[in-house]
Amino acid sequence: MTTKKQIIGHKELISIVDLELFSLDAKIDTGADGNALHCDNIEVDKDNFVHFQLLDDAHKSYHDKKIILPLHKLKKIKSSNGQTELRPSVKLDVLFMGKIYKMVVSLTNRAEMKYPMLIGRRFLSGKFLVDCEVTYLGGKDE
Repeated sequence: MTTKKQIIGHKELISIVDLELFSLDAKIDTGADGNALHCDNIEVDKDNFVHFQLLDDAHKSYHDKKIILPLHKLKKIKSSNGQTELRPSVKLDVLFMGKIYKMVVSLTNRAEMKYPMLIGRRFLSGKFLVDCEVTYLGGKDE
């Protein structure tokens, strides 16, 4: 039995319900294994909580609020520039293509990247097909 997969574009909007971040531009990246969110001042404390700040002048949805969430995992991740870094990840509720999902998201500084959010193939697998010729099939006002 095959499950019908929803077609999405190479850019879509995502809302991170837990962080009250709505309609963030996300790059859909089938070459990336996991998901990543742009943030600053990332630290893991001795009690396994991640402290970070969402602050970026280029993305108006971001604010300077400091956030503390339970650490999901620390994992070595190779970025697109070939550098390996140890990144903390958290579990978040997200609204994507009209449905709420639990998503594991690594936290990293993506200031040099065009999109504050990257969605990788582990999340996409089994649910979505990517049409690289289109964008925002979920609409611009999710």
